Amino acid sequence: MNLTDLARSLRNCQRCQLAHGRTQVVFGTGNPQARIMFVGEAPGFYEDKQGEPFVGAAGKLLTDLLHSVGLSRSEIYIANVIKCRPPNNRDPLPEEIDTCKPFLLQQIELINPKLVCTLGNFATQTLLGKKVGITKVRGRAIRMPNFVVFPLLHPAAALHQGSLRKPLEEDFQKLKAVLDDMQAGHFDDPPTAPVTPQKAPQTESAPQPLQMELF
Repeated sequence: MNLTDLARSLRNCQRCQLAHGRTQVVFGTGNPQARIMFVGEAPGFYEDKQGEPFVGAAGKLLTDLLHSVGLSRSEIYIANVIKCRPPNNRDPLPEEIDTCKPFLLQQIELINPKLVCTLGNFATQTLLGKKVGITKVRGRAIRMPNFVVFPLLHPAAALHQGSLRKPLEEDFQKLKAVLDDMQAGHFDDPPTAPVTPQKAPQTESAPQPLQMELF
């Protein structure tokens, strides 16, 4: 199976209640061989209408932040934990995350990125498998079995709360240092074993950051 096959298999997904209110499934977009992947929470109003993640105001901010560290959207792959818009942009429910999570893991397995940048609490907790706040782990590189996770504040949070804009920009500069290490070949190749689903998030202490010199 490739990404096109997976997207096709989800086009008419009816696995949870979100199917009843969506316009369309928002699968993901970008370079299918990307070394860097960004994962958000769920589609919003504009994403639901256009069928692509991060196309509204938060998407514009993300594009600007990418440019600030020398990246373009064509180089990366962008997806969400949840593939359908929750009503009124509410938070995803645990059962909705559990339903969609296997498809996110399949995306990651097929793309095989070296670095996965998680945007906000839901994406970070889903991939770390721990109920840890984004403010405790943001801006850190965390080694997982198959890739490195780099948690970031969600661009939408920075738009709604202006005081978060500077920390988000600072974390993107930290991301640039990680990208520079990748470019220099200091990143160990992630294992080739498939991504396996983690257990449901549990409350735990923040994971230890990966020391930069290990790249």
